[in-house]
Amino acid sequence: MQSYTIGQAAKLLGVSPDTARRWADAGRFTTHRDDSGRRLVDGRDLAAFAVELGQGDDAEGEPSYTSARNAFPGIVTAVKLGDIAAQVEIQAGPHRLVSLLTREAVEELGLEVGMQATARVKSTSVHIDRP
Repeated sequence: MQSYTIGQAAKLLGVSPDTARRWADAGRFTTHRDDSGRRLVDGRDLAAFAVELGQGDDAEGEPSYTSARNAFPGIVTAVKLGDIAAQVEIQAGPHRLVSLLTREAVEELGLEVGMQATARVKSTSVHIDRP
């Protein structure tokens, strides 16, 4: 079973190492020490915690109702408007997501750089890479 350092776990969760350390100290996930004294998180425990985090409520505390299960809450970093189409970029933790949508949709949503938004992905084809 693969284990992860606090730094690696933080990167996978999209938070700072200090936040991951605080979560571990609060008992939100279990850690153990290796022979060198490094604090490690078991891969299965980290996966379960990541799922728990992903099932959280939105920023206002209200549950979100949608059939799209892959939600990436983040901050809008770019909005490029064309005559008909638009491109919106969201930084969600370590993930940069780019969406092409209509200009009308961007205007109706009031999307602007710096605001919170959630990118939802629903796809029939998902590719998985392994380091």
